[in-house]
Amino acid sequence: MGGDTRPAIRDSAQHTGPDRRGAVVAALMLSMALAALDATIVSTAVPQIVGDLGGFSYFSWLFSGYLLAVTVSLPVYGKLSDTYGRKPVLVAGAAVFLLGSLLCALAWNMGALIAFRIVQGLGGGALQGTVQTLAADLYPLKERPKIQSKLSTVWAVSAVAGPGVGGLLAAYADWRWIFLVNLPVGAVALWLIVRHLHEPERSETTATRARVDWAGALAVFACGGVLLTALVQGGVAWPWLSAPSLALLATGLALAAVVVLVERRAADPIIPGWVWRRRTIAAVNLALGALGLLMVAPTVFLPTYAQSVLGLGPVAAGFVLSVWTLSWPVSAAFSQHVYRRIGFRDTAMLGMAAAALILFAFPFLPYPGRAWQPTLLMLLLGGALGLFQLPLIVGVQSTVGWSERGTTTASVLFCRQTGQTLGAAAFGAIANGVLAARLGGASDLDSVTRTLGSGTPTEATRQAVADAVHAVYLGASCAAALAFLVLLFLAPRQFPVIGD
Repeated sequence: MGGDTRPAIRDSAQHTGPDRRGAVVAALMLSMALAALDATIVSTAVPQIVGDLGGFSYFSWLFSGYLLAVTVSLPVYGKLSDTYGRKPVLVAGAAVFLLGSLLCALAWNMGALIAFRIVQGLGGGALQGTVQTLAADLYPLKERPKIQSKLSTVWAVSAVAGPGVGGLLAAYADWRWIFLVNLPVGAVALWLIVRHLHEPERSETTATRARVDWAGALAVFACGGVLLTALVQGGVAWPWLSAPSLALLATGLALAAVVVLVERRAADPIIPGWVWRRRTIAAVNLALGALGLLMVAPTVFLPTYAQSVLGLGPVAAGFVLSVWTLSWPVSAAFSQHVYRRIGFRDTAMLGMAAAALILFAFPFLPYPGRAWQPTLLMLLLGGALGLFQLPLIVGVQSTVGWSERGTTTASVLFCRQTGQTLGAAAFGAIANGVLAARLGGASDLDSVTRTLGSGTPTEATRQAVADAVHAVYLGASCAAALAFLVLLFLAPRQFPVIGD
C-alpha cells in the first residue's frame, strides 16, 4: 500500500552522503528552531510593540495571523514537495520566512506588522512540513527515531524559550530584534541546504506528470483560513453567537463544500482522497489532532495556574511548564525499543493511556498545593507523549513512498495544528464559563491574567482559577481517551511498512 509511484525520484539519502548529511541535519534543526520560536517569541514583547506602533485592540493577530498562515499552508507545501522535490520547497519557504522577518522588523504600524507576520507564517509552513519530511528521507526506518527525537527536542525547547527570548530582546535591545535575529540564523540554514542537500534530477517523464492543483490549493487556503479565523477569534474578538462568528462559520462550511468539489475533479489534488481512505493515515491524523487538542491544557493554562494559584513568579511558572521538554525527547528516543517489540500502534496507545491518567490526576492535586506536584505531573506527561507521538510519525511516514511522504507528513502536522486551534477555542470557553460561574458574569481568564501583575489575587480568584484549570484538564483527559480509542478501533495493529 502506498508504494513509490515515481521511480525517477529516490530518497535524498541516496544523493546526500554521510559527510553532507550532518550539515543538512544542522540546517533542519536551525529551520525547526526558527519556526517554533516565532510561534511564541512575540508574546512577552507585546507591551513594547503596542507602545511603539499602537493597535492594542487587534494585537492578538500577531499570534493568530502567523499560526493561521502556517496551518493552512501545510497541505499545499506537502503536495509541492512531493511534486517538485523537498529542496526547492524548503529553499523557497526559508526565503519567504526571512523576507517576512525583515519586513516585520521594518513595520511602521500594527496593520503592517500583522500582514508581514502572515508572510512569515507562509514561509514557516514550508519549514515545518518539509523539515519533518526530509528527516524521513535522509534516514532509514531504524535510524529515524534518532533524528525525530532531535527535532522534537529543538521544537519543544524553542517553543518554551520563545517568550523568554522575546522578553529579553524587547527589554534590553528593541522589539525589532525579535525578527532581525532570524536573518543570520536563517541565512546559515539556507546556505547549508543549498550547499549540501542534493536531490536527483527529475526525468522528463516525471516532470511532465507533475501538475499542481492550484485551484485546490487556493480553495484549501481560503477554507482553512476562514474556519480557523472563526475558531481563533470566536469568544475573543466577538461573541460566539454574534453575526461575525456565524458569518465566518457559514462561509467556511460553504468553502469546505467547494474544496470537496474541486479536489474530486482535480487530476492530482492537493489533498488526495487516499489520505483519509487509508486506515493507518486516517487514524494517525485523528490521533495527532487529539494530541494538539490536549496540549492546549498545559501550554496555555498551566502558567496562569502556577502564578495565580501557586503564587509563583513568571520565571518559576515557566519552569513548571518547561520540564516536559526534558522527558519528552528522552521518551521519544527510547520509544524505538518499545515499538520494535510491540509495534507502532500499541506503543502509541501505551503512551496515550498514561497521558490520559496523568491529565485526569491533575484536578485531584491538593489546593493550593506545592509547585513540585504539577511539575512532577508535567515531567511524567512529557514522557507519556514522547512515547505516543514519535512512533506515530515514524510509523506513518514508513507506510508511504517518496512521492507520497510530503503529503502524508503535511496532513499529520495540519491535523495537529488544527487540533490546537480547536483546543484553544473549546478549553478557553470552558475556563471562562467556570470563572464566570465562580466570580460573576464579567470574569474571564484574560482579565484574571491581567490582574496578576497588579498584586496578589484574592482567595476567591485563586479558587476560581484552580477550578477552571481543573475543568480544562478533565477535558484534556477526554481528548487523550479519544486518541486512545481512535488507535484501538481504527488503526491496524501492524502498520503496513514499506521496506527502505
